[in-house]
Amino acid sequence: MQAILGVLFHSLGGVAAGSFYMPYNKVKGWSWETYWMVGGVMSWLIVPPIAAWLTVPGFLDIIATSSSSILLFTFIMGLLWGVGGLSYGLGVRYLGMSLGNSVVLGFCAAFGAVVPSIYYNINPQAGKVSITDMLASSGGQIVLLGVLVCIIGIAVCGKAGIMKEKELSEEEKKKSVSEFNLVKGLIVAVLSGILSSFFSFGIESGKPMADAAVAAGYDHLFANNVTFVVILWGGLVSNLVWTTMLSLKNKSYKDFINKSTPVSQNLMFSALAGIIWFLQFFFYGMGESKLGNGASSWILHMSTIILTANLWGVYRKEWYGVAKKTKYTITTGILVILLSVVLVGIGNSI
Repeated sequence: MQAILGVLFHSLGGVAAGSFYMPYNKVKGWSWETYWMVGGVMSWLIVPPIAAWLTVPGFLDIIATSSSSILLFTFIMGLLWGVGGLSYGLGVRYLGMSLGNSVVLGFCAAFGAVVPSIYYNINPQAGKVSITDMLASSGGQIVLLGVLVCIIGIAVCGKAGIMKEKELSEEEKKKSVSEFNLVKGLIVAVLSGILSSFFSFGIESGKPMADAAVAAGYDHLFANNVTFVVILWGGLVSNLVWTTMLSLKNKSYKDFINKSTPVSQNLMFSALAGIIWFLQFFFYGMGESKLGNGASSWILHMSTIILTANLWGVYRKEWYGVAKKTKYTITTGILVILLSVVLVGIGNSI
């Protein structure tokens, strides 16, 4: 039952993560940096402490009494993840929901499953699996094989994107993805996938705060909400700095007072996107507490997002008008990525 609940919670988080960008598509007349900033403030500054206060009322005391090294390292992981989240938005903006998420989250899944084990190789901790342990065991070797298969799946998805680029006219490509740009999109998607995996690393480095919450008598189901507050502070800083720079450069801060746009509606949809974005972490924390295996949790979370995002891609007709061969190619790429998820899951169970 614990495993079933873990899968259920991760599925809910994955659906939220795969769907959060959809409200942004309802924003009219605003620059990307404007609506991304509004959503970011909601998801990284406002909602996380509210969720933590509702579930772990003493979260501020736990953070205040944690060692500076734990806080700093968790914050830095959040800062790096924030750059990944920032480029994630750009990846989806240039590639669309389907291709963008497949490339970004494929890399994210692979690195998120491996990076913590590299850390534990450098800083051994009792009960934690290092990269050396993985190489020396059949289960670890299967995990690494899964990572390799994941990269192959990403390459196949990238091939599908190139095929789409050649087949459709600029007008046809921009019907479903208004700013479609394969080269820009793939560059930022790869960057995003690698850096986004640091959220998994942040959860691992912030575990002592979650453990302190459980020791203080709070429900282990919500213990990760304390860690999320610190990780998301890091994400807020990196995103706020970049969007503010863009806003000043492009004078897009005027969007907030531009009466020719539906300001109230744009604020509502941007805030909704931010809330949905945070829900992925809320449910992820609940799922991870049930499964008790960070790498497996991360892979399961990523696979659900990939499936959800591609269903949205179908709904938005992002592959409409391309040849059957191209559709088969993107489908094959997605299936290969999901196969890698299964391999990583099997390896972790061993």
